[in-house]
Amino acid sequence: MDWGIGGLSIGRAVKSALGDVPFVYLSDSGATPYGKMLRNELTARLSGAIKFLRAQGVTHLVVACNAASTVIPFVEPTGMRIEGVIETAVVTTLRMRPARLALIGGRRTVLSGTYRKAFAEHGIKVQQRIAQPLSALIERGDVNSPDLLELCRRILAPVRNCSHLLIACTHYPAAMESLRKCVSASTVLIDPADELVKKIAKWKFSRGGPDVFFTTGHQGKMKQAALAAFGVRIKTARPAAFQ
Repeated sequence: MDWGIGGLSIGRAVKSALGDVPFVYLSDSGATPYGKMLRNELTARLSGAIKFLRAQGVTHLVVACNAASTVIPFVEPTGMRIEGVIETAVVTTLRMRPARLALIGGRRTVLSGTYRKAFAEHGIKVQQRIAQPLSALIERGDVNSPDLLELCRRILAPVRNCSHLLIACTHYPAAMESLRKCVSASTVLIDPADELVKKIAKWKFSRGGPDVFFTTGHQGKMKQAALAAFGVRIKTARPAAFQ
């Protein structure tokens, strides 16, 4: 699940690596962007989403959203296996031993301090940049327009010479080509999706069956954006409602 289509970057990687694993995908784009929510508001929203997904028979949940992952520790235990994206992103980044680390993410992700604290425990400073508007453009299927490129330039200007740039939003890999143009040639862009898939591959779950897509937002727009941003064809997007 994710606020929007960003989590499809993880879903696509899962399907590529594991093949016939069926999944239920929930886009909560009908809600306020998670990156703009306060902690208590986002915790309540995530709890509602989890209850909805359990009712659909979900047994393992990947919260493929950095903002939502910051509040997983505050969600009441559900008996469902829940994995966020932050732990894997931190481990993947530490393995690369960055000399000058920078991060781009949504407002909630950055202001929560979750990444800053995690890296500080290992003596690494991280320069963070809020890139919230990028998600809105990608959610509309825009991954390479002049407007998106100019936005990337403004966001990344202060950190363009970093040694490593952590992509702390699952939407942003769709705009990786534009992001690449806005940092130095030597900068390593870190997308932890593949490492997360390796972790998921160790889980035990059923094989075979259809993928099911839900959204609290506009079904047609979700289908169009998923194809434009990630090349994912969604035949049917079902409406979802929860509190």
